[in-house]
Amino acid sequence: MNLRGVLSNWELFAGSPQAVPRLRELILQLAVQGKLVPQDPRDEPASELLKKIKAEKERLVKEGKIKRDKPLAEITEEEKPFELPTGWEWAKGGDLFSVVRGVTYQKADAKDAPTEDHLPILRANNIRGSVNLDDLVYVPASLISEDQLLRLGDYVVCLASGSKSLVGKAAPFRGALACSFGAFCGVIRPILKTDYFSVYLASPLYRDLVSEASAGIGINNLKGTSLLDLDIALPPLAEQSRIVTRVQELMQLCDALEAKVTLEAQQHETLLRTLLATLTQSASSEDLAQNWQRVSDHFPLLLDRVEAIDALEQTILQLAVRGLLVPQNPSDEPASQLLKKIRTEKDKLIQEGKIKRDKPLPAIAEDEQPFELPTGWEWASVGSVGVTQTGGTPASSRAEYFDGNIPFIGPGQIAPNGSMLPAAKFISQLGSLESSVAEVDDILMVCIGGSIGKCAKAAYVTAFNQQINSIHPVFIPSEYLLCAMSSVDFVNLVISASTGSATPIINKGKWDMLPIPLSPLPEQHRIVTRVTELRQLCAALRARLAQSSQIQAQLAQALVQSSHD
Repeated sequence: MNLRGVLSNWELFAGSPQAVPRLRELILQLAVQGKLVPQDPRDEPASELLKKIKAEKERLVKEGKIKRDKPLAEITEEEKPFELPTGWEWAKGGDLFSVVRGVTYQKADAKDAPTEDHLPILRANNIRGSVNLDDLVYVPASLISEDQLLRLGDYVVCLASGSKSLVGKAAPFRGALACSFGAFCGVIRPILKTDYFSVYLASPLYRDLVSEASAGIGINNLKGTSLLDLDIALPPLAEQSRIVTRVQELMQLCDALEAKVTLEAQQHETLLRTLLATLTQSASSEDLAQNWQRVSDHFPLLLDRVEAIDALEQTILQLAVRGLLVPQNPSDEPASQLLKKIRTEKDKLIQEGKIKRDKPLPAIAEDEQPFELPTGWEWASVGSVGVTQTGGTPASSRAEYFDGNIPFIGPGQIAPNGSMLPAAKFISQLGSLESSVAEVDDILMVCIGGSIGKCAKAAYVTAFNQQINSIHPVFIPSEYLLCAMSSVDFVNLVISASTGSATPIINKGKWDMLPIPLSPLPEQHRIVTRVTELRQLCAALRARLAQSSQIQAQLAQALVQSSHD
């Protein structure tokens, strides 16, 4: 199948997140293999172009403008990765361009603003498909040779990076700014200027070759000699122009496809948010049933991406803690009685010396209640429904605190889906006295940083650091408390009560006073059962979606591969 066939079958795999990036790769790969535009027998062949380049190179060497390179080895038949179209020729990189190394300078020499005797320097972060002029540094002009001043038609290349995927990334320099480039970069300077190199240097063929050539431990390095040794399929000059024009047209098409995908995603999100809000605004479980019926007709269309299923699952939690997911039973003992029993049990534990005496917490004022609750429910503060703690970290200078058998966790072990990951560190029994220890089924919540509000039910006995608060529920099922504390309503309360703009933090005192919607105990068990059933359905939807995405990705790969053959 050719490119036209891929585009005509686009809807078959357009849902794959990698569809447009793969299409871009396919366009570039076909371009550098001579399969994107037809050959014209009237074109002057690339062999004549190579002669002109060689003559120009000799002239530049004689004038002292470039150095004479060492002779390059001939390209053997075994080294040629594919058969060339008529009129094309294989050439070494060194036949077509020179490579200039970047400027070496000391950190003390650099400035973050221009001066009369300082020039801007491009670095690897300035190469992103095109050259951008963000976050420049300025070094003394005396450190920059004439050769290291960027010229129109140069291609700036990243030659060293900790990421192998970044090594070799290149971009044409099209600016009029007088500037140079740093030591981790280099410049490909064509003997005869051509826009065709912008196509070649973006192609998967080039990226594969430089990835193979780069080497290093920690930092991946690409030598200038490796660029000079590249085997490049060279089209006739006239065909180069047609290739560049066609690639630009097709990349504009890819831009339009991406814009369409983005617009559809935004429209999808708006519709989903509107429909799910209809559910959470229901006045009763009966009203919810009617709204659900109206909304459910749209679900096959809406639940076609992971983000939508996540939003549905969060809506389920909101419905659960607002008393809309299961009907109320007037014969259930009200939550007010449950709160009295919890208080009595906590007082008993205090008298037995099993927990510390806690300060009485005020009732949740009416203006602090986020929404109206059903009959039989009560608003209760976090600290009133269990025993709360803040974690701590043992002093690293005390060796006896570590290498024990007690797991020690931080926010990284609390997964976004409410599960707990295995501990990465362990402390001793002595070290645990400097921290706090959660029992199985306690609820742990991150109380600082970008993941503030993330929570999980403890899957094992563990100590935890000061970035986490915990609550040991009294009489209340841990699963119900996890539902309540995982809901967006509660997480928003946590964020609102936190302090610090760059790094939000909520202390235990404020956390203890946050309101929790508390249903009668029998209803809590019914809610947990229903939420569990619905979350299992969400998990099944994710699995089916993942399988569908995998099939789409395989189809995209197969179609792209067939276009190479």
